[in-house]
Amino acid sequence: MIITRKAIPRRMFLRGIGAGVSLPLLDAMVPAMTALARTPARPVRRLGFVYMPMGCDLPRWTPSAEGRITELSPTLRSLAPVADQLTILSNLELKNAYPGTHATSNAAFLSAAKARWTESTDYYLGTTIDQVAAAQMGRNTLLPSLEMSMDLLQTVGQCDNGYACVYQNNLSWSSPTTPLPAEAHPRLVFERLFGEGGSSADRQAALRRRASLLDAVRDDITRLQTSLGPEDRARLDQYLDTVREVERRIQKAEAQTKDAPLPDLDRPAGVPASYADHARLMFDLQVLAMQGDVTRVITFQLARETSNRSYNEIGVSDPHHPLTHHGNDPDKVARMAKINAFHVSLFAYFLEKLQATPEGDGTLLDQSLYLYGSGMGDPNIHNHVDLPILVAGGGAGPVKGARHLRYAEPTPLANLHLTLLERAGVRLDAFADSRGRIDELLSL
Repeated sequence: MIITRKAIPRRMFLRGIGAGVSLPLLDAMVPAMTALARTPARPVRRLGFVYMPMGCDLPRWTPSAEGRITELSPTLRSLAPVADQLTILSNLELKNAYPGTHATSNAAFLSAAKARWTESTDYYLGTTIDQVAAAQMGRNTLLPSLEMSMDLLQTVGQCDNGYACVYQNNLSWSSPTTPLPAEAHPRLVFERLFGEGGSSADRQAALRRRASLLDAVRDDITRLQTSLGPEDRARLDQYLDTVREVERRIQKAEAQTKDAPLPDLDRPAGVPASYADHARLMFDLQVLAMQGDVTRVITFQLARETSNRSYNEIGVSDPHHPLTHHGNDPDKVARMAKINAFHVSLFAYFLEKLQATPEGDGTLLDQSLYLYGSGMGDPNIHNHVDLPILVAGGGAGPVKGARHLRYAEPTPLANLHLTLLERAGVRLDAFADSRGRIDELLSL
C-alpha cells in the first residue's frame, strides 16, 4: 500500500459572486497519516452571538443549583440534547447600559459601551466584540462577518427616551460611529453568502461585471481627487478602503470559480409566514455559512427591543413588550416566560443542527462558541444585572459543559467578551469597561 500526504486545499472549491459557496471540510482535504490539527484543514474557530430582547423571567431561566447541571430550568429545558456543551452564567451585569433603557440594552450587549444620548446623527457607541473578532478571524474568509435579524423594517427617529433608533436597530458596530445594518430577508442573506446560483460561467460573467463597475468607480475617484482639498481626499481614501475590500472578495471568488463544477443550492423564495419558520431558516443559513467557511463571525437579533410582536403560534396573543411590564402579575409573567422558552427552543434547534454537522474529528458545534442572552435582566424594572446569559459550543477545544456558574458579586459582561475572544484565538488586553476574564471558561 502506498500512503501519500497530498491533500485537496481546504478552500479550493469556494464558489460564488462576491461571496461564494464553499465545500465543507472533507476527508480528502486531510493528508493520510497526519494529525488534523497539523494540516491546513485543521478545524477553525467560530464565534456567534444571538440576542434575546427585553430580558426574561429570571426564576424560570436560572438553574436551581450551581456547578454541574443535572436538570435544566423550565425556560432552558429544550436545550437538553446539547446540555453537555452549555455553560449558564449568572450575575453578569452591564453597567454602561444604565440609565436602564431598551436602546442601551441592545447597544451595550456586544459593545459594553455607553451609548451617547442623542436623537440625531451624532450617535456614538463603541466597536462591538464581533467586529473585534472579525478583524482577525475574517481575514481569510469571503465575509469577515455576517449580521442577521428577524425584523424586516428598520425604525427611524427617536425610539427610546431620546435615543436615536440606530441603537435598537443594530447589534454590530465596526467603529463607535459605524453601525452595521442586519439583514432579515432569507433570500438576500443567501445571495450575499452564495450568489444568485447558475453555472460557473454565469458566475464568472457576474464577477466580471462587478469588477468593471469597480474600475469605473476607481477611475472617477482618481479624476475627482485632483480637485479636492486634504479633508475631502481623506474621506475619499476611506471610501477607497471599502472599494478595495470588495475587490479582494471578487478576486478571491474569481480564483475559486475557475475549476470544478458548482453545486447550486436552493435559494429561499421569500420570508416564511410564521416566526418560527423564518427563524429556523435564518439559523439554517448560519449553519451553511459556517459549514462552507464563508464567514466565522455571526450576529443574530431575534427581535428588537420594544418589539410588539405577538406569538400566536405558541398561544400568546399579547404583544411582547407590554408583557414585559407585567407588574408581577403571575399570568403575564407566565406568558412572557413562554415567549422566552420559545426563543430558546429555536436556538436549541440551531445547536442540534450544528451538533449533527460533522467537522474534522468532531462537529460544527465542537468548533464554535455561541453567546446567547440579553442586555436586560428583569424587564419589569429595566435593570442590567443578573443578565440571562449562556455560552454554547466547544470553541475548537474540550468543554466541561452542563455547568451553572454564579458569581457572588456582579461581574462585567465584558469579562465574558474578553474570555470568548481569547478562546477564539483573538488576544486583547482590555475590552470596554473590563480588563478581567472569566477564569472558569478559560479553563474549560
